[in-house]
Amino acid sequence: MKIVITGVTRGLGRALAEEFIRLGHTVAGCGRGSDGILDLRFKYSTPHSFDVVDVSNPTKVGIWAAKTLGFGEAPDLLINNAAVMNTPAPLWKVPPEEFAMLVNVNITGVANVIHEFMPSMVAAKKGVIVNLSSGWGRSVAPEVAPYCASKWAIEGLTKALAEELPEGMAAIPLNPGVIDTDMLRLAWADGAAGHPKAEAWAKIAAPFILKLGAKDNGQSLTVTGFAG
Repeated sequence: MKIVITGVTRGLGRALAEEFIRLGHTVAGCGRGSDGILDLRFKYSTPHSFDVVDVSNPTKVGIWAAKTLGFGEAPDLLINNAAVMNTPAPLWKVPPEEFAMLVNVNITGVANVIHEFMPSMVAAKKGVIVNLSSGWGRSVAPEVAPYCASKWAIEGLTKALAEELPEGMAAIPLNPGVIDTDMLRLAWADGAAGHPKAEAWAKIAAPFILKLGAKDNGQSLTVTGFAG
């Protein structure tokens, strides 16, 4: 299976990419951190590919997609994982530039990736699109209003996309659950350490995602089966 995933330099994206590769799948990934991308390139050779891409930049996403699609068929699985968290604060204290940056990555970035990869998938009338949501895309918490807003948007965007797809395809907003990542530690420093690490989560999440198909189109799903 050919899998495209964003945000692979650390956290859930890195853990998922490495678990997919361990399971025998081909991964094309991107991230903003050049050190992380270089590390992945040294660790995993062709047919896997990893590139430095800021998903909020449509031109860079277009170049990456053209390169990735040039290697062969459309992806079987497209995972929009790249996201950022705001520094916890009441909404009226969040700097406008920080709010704008979060929206550009968490929402516009997802749309940019879909815009570039979906035509090939729709033409083939096959493939699953998984957009990483959050428990905060279905509920709220104080001091993370920008992040909540972005993930509520991902829920709506994905469900609308699901109604536009050809039969046999699927778009799914997926809540990964609560995992000990840098993002969680930023939002919830005191409680993060009590939750599973990304690598342990990926052992459950990767097989879960690989089983998703047309029957799941438009459903808000959550990775289950781990303590978190």
